[in-house]
Amino acid sequence: MASNIGMMDSAYFVGRNEILTWINNCLQLNLSRIEEAASGAVQCQMIDVTYPGAVPMHKVNFDAKTEYDMIQNYKVLQDVFNKLKIEKHIEVNRLVKGRTLDNLEFLQWLKRYCDSVNGGIMNENYNPVERRCKGVKGGVVMKGCQKAAKSLQTHNIHSPGSCDPVEPRSKPGKNGVTSKGHSSGEIQALSKEITELKLSVDLLEKERDFYFAKLRDIEIFCQMPELEELPMAAAIKMILYAADAKESALAEAQEYIYQSKNTTNVEDEHEE
Repeated sequence: MASNIGMMDSAYFVGRNEILTWINNCLQLNLSRIEEAASGAVQCQMIDVTYPGAVPMHKVNFDAKTEYDMIQNYKVLQDVFNKLKIEKHIEVNRLVKGRTLDNLEFLQWLKRYCDSVNGGIMNENYNPVERRCKGVKGGVVMKGCQKAAKSLQTHNIHSPGSCDPVEPRSKPGKNGVTSKGHSSGEIQALSKEITELKLSVDLLEKERDFYFAKLRDIEIFCQMPELEELPMAAAIKMILYAADAKESALAEAQEYIYQSKNTTNVEDEHEE
């Protein structure tokens, strides 16, 4: 099946919240950030969901922390791609560094591909937790099983309809009267506040996604063959790919441009 998806495909306009919801629902996990999927384990299991049994899950390390362990996961994924004739090259070096843009782009592609295969319908007979716990080494359950089970438990606690609701005990007031139903006015005020907060969050997410799309356009523009080797494009990518959020990469990018300019001037003088 063709796996090539153009840059302007609708897949790349899917937001990170939708991607995280898709992963958590399919794999019964509780990821809250795209970077948590940088190890490659999630990608391996999403292909296993799409092609049940195709991925040797005993080779997938859900507890991968080092680049070495992450690379091993991506090697497993690339081998499966080759066997399934999925024409997709995995940019491992970019993904294991946890860059949000790179990981989001890959997950967007993965969602588009998986949906095209299974029509967006989850295999009801697939048990993601059981598949994660299939691998056994020396009689010991693989790393990530207990962690996955804990994530699942957390996910179920916060998911509506995951269990029967337990009504909290009402605390007695000063006169021995319970505070349950104490003030409908307070409840209405709190409900209104929650609604306003949700609206604020929605607006912030839309604004964030808007600027993220702008940054993505800049990244794609800088990756054009005609511009990729230019100092300006390299400096812009320094800012985009800065790993430390506490420090601005602007000074480093400016210094790079300054040094490149000086080098060019020196070369021009030698030529003269």
